[in-house]
Amino acid sequence: MARIAIVTGAGQGIGEGIARQLSQDGLTVAVADMNEQNANKVAEAIGNNAKGYYVDVSKKQSVFDLIDQVVADYGQLNVLVNNAGIAKIGTILDVKEEDFDQIMAVNIKGVLFGMQAAATQFKKQGTGGKIISASSIAGHQGFELLGPYSATKFAVRGLTQVAAQELAKDKITVNSYAPGIVLTKMWDQIDAEMAKIYNVPIGETLQKNIDSIALGRGETPADVANLVSFLADPKSDYITGQTIIVDGGIQFV
Repeated sequence: MARIAIVTGAGQGIGEGIARQLSQDGLTVAVADMNEQNANKVAEAIGNNAKGYYVDVSKKQSVFDLIDQVVADYGQLNVLVNNAGIAKIGTILDVKEEDFDQIMAVNIKGVLFGMQAAATQFKKQGTGGKIISASSIAGHQGFELLGPYSATKFAVRGLTQVAAQELAKDKITVNSYAPGIVLTKMWDQIDAEMAKIYNVPIGETLQKNIDSIALGRGETPADVANLVSFLADPKSDYITGQTIIVDGGIQFV
C-alpha cells in the first residue's frame, strides 16, 4: 500500500514542487490549498492517485477536516508537510495589526494546527509518522523588511523542537526545512515591494540576493523538494527536531 502524504499550499510554488517530488518517490499525495482549482490541477498533473483538497490552514477545524477527509479517502496518513505560508513586506514601524494577525494565523497557527491534527491521526493509527514544516533562512537570521515573516519562521523552529520532544515516544519525527531565495511568485512579490521601498528597479533586490549565494544561482522548488523528499523517507527516521537549511550557501550554521 502506498504511503500517503498531505502537502499544504501545494497549488503552486514550493508546495507544488514538493507534491511532484513526493509523487515521484511513490507516495500518494493529497494536494491541499485554499485555491482548490489549483490543487486539483496539480493533483491531476502528478497522478499516482493524487487528489486535490481545500484547506484554510489558519482555521483549526479546516485543518482537522482535511486530515479526516484524506484518511477517509485513503485509509491512513504517513506524512504531513506544513508548507502553506505567506509573506508581508515593510518596515517594523509600518506593520499593520491586521497584516500581523494574518501572517501569524497562516504561518504559525497553520503549522501548529497541522502538527496537532497529524499527530492525533498518527497516534490513532499507532504507526508513527512524519511532520515536516516550512521555516526559512529568515528563521535563522531576521531579514530587513520581513519582520513579521522572520518572526513566524523563528517560531516554526521552536514548535518543531518542542513537538519533536513531545512526540518522539509515539515514533513521530518532526523536522523543518529552511529555504533561501526561491524563484517563485512569493519572491517576485517581495522583490516588487522592496523595489518600491528602496526606490530601485524591479529585479535589482532579487539579483542582489542571488549574488550572495555561494552556488551562484537562485533556488528552485525542486531544490527544496529534494530535502523534503529525504525528510519524508524512512532514511531520515533518526532525525528529529531539526530545521535544515537548503539555500545554496547563504547562511552557514
